Amino acid sequence: MTMKMNISYPANGSQKLIQIEDEKKLLPLYDKRIAQEFEADFLGDQFKGYIFKITGGIDKQGFPMKQGVLTQGRSRLLLSKGHSCYRPRRSGERKRKSVRGC
Repeated sequence: MTMKMNISYPANGSQKLIQIEDEKKLLPLYDKRIAQEFEADFLGDQFKGYIFKITGGIDKQGFPMKQGVLTQGRSRLLLSKGHSCYRPRRSGERKRKSVRGC
C-alpha cells in the first residue's frame, strides 16, 4: 500500500510531497486521529527531530476526513455554510454529504 503525505511549512509557504511504500514505516501512523502530533523519525534521516501534525486526509475511495465524527467508517452528514468539506453554491443551501470519521 502506498501512502502520500503532503508536508507543508506555512511560515515560508513551502510544501513537499513524499510517498511511502514500506508497510513497516506506516505502522506508527495507524490509529492516529486528526490534530494528533507525532515524531517523524521513522520516515528517514531527513525528518529526524521534526514533529508533524495530522490536519486531514482521505480514504481509499476519496471521501474526506472530518474532525469530530467519532465513527471509524463513513457517515452522511447534513452540511451547511461554515462546515469543512462543503462549499455552498447558493444562499442558505444545505447538502447531505458522505465524510469519513477519524
